[in-house]
Amino acid sequence: MILGTEVDELAASSNILIPPLNFAMVAPGIYRSGYPNSKNHTFLNKLKLRTILYLCPEDYMDANVEFCAQNGIKVFQYGIQGNKEPFVDIPEEAIRDALLVLLNQQNHPVLIHCNKGKHRTGCLVGCLRKLQQWSLTSIFDEYRRFAGTKVRVLDQQFIELFRTSSLHLAAKPAWL
Repeated sequence: MILGTEVDELAASSNILIPPLNFAMVAPGIYRSGYPNSKNHTFLNKLKLRTILYLCPEDYMDANVEFCAQNGIKVFQYGIQGNKEPFVDIPEEAIRDALLVLLNQQNHPVLIHCNKGKHRTGCLVGCLRKLQQWSLTSIFDEYRRFAGTKVRVLDQQFIELFRTSSLHLAAKPAWL
């Protein structure tokens, strides 16, 4: 049986590709995940990322800062608190700003992540899906697939009430 530290050492000393928790492709050139760590760097290198959208308020881990600097990856941090009752809401302005970065194809390939790749990431992806004119049923199915048993009604409400008309796009990207 291989233990956690042995996995880290094995990944670092070989070409084993280990994706971050909850990793998935959202659209060509757009990926989502939980918080990556050093054992995921070899995998992330294969994506040839240009940009990371980090959705948490905490400082970015030093190993990730170094990885991004070494690989020319821009990091956009949106310090979003989790959407938990009773007094913490996801700021719509932060999601709008993150969507503008996400929609700019010059930033692709891009990785969106928060801690677990469930709630904040799910809200941003859900708002992207609204721009893509997905039905709310399909958006919520995707959100629930990643949130698992930790579904937050407030997140789904945020997605439902998000006004795509509040985005000021010079032009709609062709891939959208």
